[in-house]
Amino acid sequence: MGFYTDKKILVTGATGTIGRHLVNRLLRDRPKVIRVYSRDEFKQYEMSLDLAENAKQMRYLIGDVRDLQRLSRAMEDIDYVFHLAAMKHVPFCEYNPFEAVQTNVIGTQNVIQAAIQNTVQKVLFTSTDKAISPTNTYGATKLMGERLISAAEHQKGPSRTILSSVRFGNVMGSRGSVIPLFIRQIRSGKRITITDPSMVRYMMTPGQAIDLILKANELAQGGEVFVLKMPIVRITDLAEIVIEETKKRYGIQESIKIETIGIRPGEKRYEELMSDEEKVDAIETDEMYILGSIYNKKADWDKFGRHYDESSEYQEAIGKEVLRDWLLTENLIQ
Repeated sequence: MGFYTDKKILVTGATGTIGRHLVNRLLRDRPKVIRVYSRDEFKQYEMSLDLAENAKQMRYLIGDVRDLQRLSRAMEDIDYVFHLAAMKHVPFCEYNPFEAVQTNVIGTQNVIQAAIQNTVQKVLFTSTDKAISPTNTYGATKLMGERLISAAEHQKGPSRTILSSVRFGNVMGSRGSVIPLFIRQIRSGKRITITDPSMVRYMMTPGQAIDLILKANELAQGGEVFVLKMPIVRITDLAEIVIEETKKRYGIQESIKIETIGIRPGEKRYEELMSDEEKVDAIETDEMYILGSIYNKKADWDKFGRHYDESSEYQEAIGKEVLRDWLLTENLIQ
């Protein structure tokens, strides 16, 4: 028996990389049903083929988080909602800012309203480290999403729905991320493009992200933001490892060049897990930082961990061999 055994679960954006990993992990606990909610019918079709042996537990719903009425129907009799649907590609959000607002902000508010209307037990919103001191549309819309989720604790009235957020960085191998891009570039053009050799990013593998997402949802009491602890990865280290492992996998003999093309609009060289103001009241556990909600006075997080200690925050980039082991263990070079 697991936390999600016999539960009814809805996952928005479930056909994305993180969504698919999450659904596969949830199926281990044998939930009563998992409703996949997304707007791409072909991806849902592919997912249904991959999960054919779990057909009795799976439901595939075409819909958009911008559509409150459709969301509300999808959430009928649901216990837990994982809200992953988002516009997340930084340049596309910059070029189409109001589209990002409609999906990442208005869509999140629709998820909140539908969940409260249907008395969902728990809603977990997935955010990003780009929400800290945002310099791009994507980060700003995700920050707004966090604020909406936290404020819902105050606005929900007598509803017992628990809403919270989890904030993490880049997930290795996810669609639109650098690893698939690097592999395509190596196989087609015999070169890799990076924006800046000095750039570092908080990164984790899909398996690490899913484990902590589920733990955050289990701990949630209402309105908090769970900030997952993540190691720093140098982009140049990642590029060099992907080159080495891709050449081995595909038998490529030619040398691969690394070309610097410059930072894209809205991009940062360095990112943060929390703002200085958030660190003042943060509670720290071995796996995450917990930012309690000002709207939930009943939550007692002191019993879960210690107050934030700046010396414990990851500062040094992880070694190349550790990074290589992560990529190979989770089969991210393919």
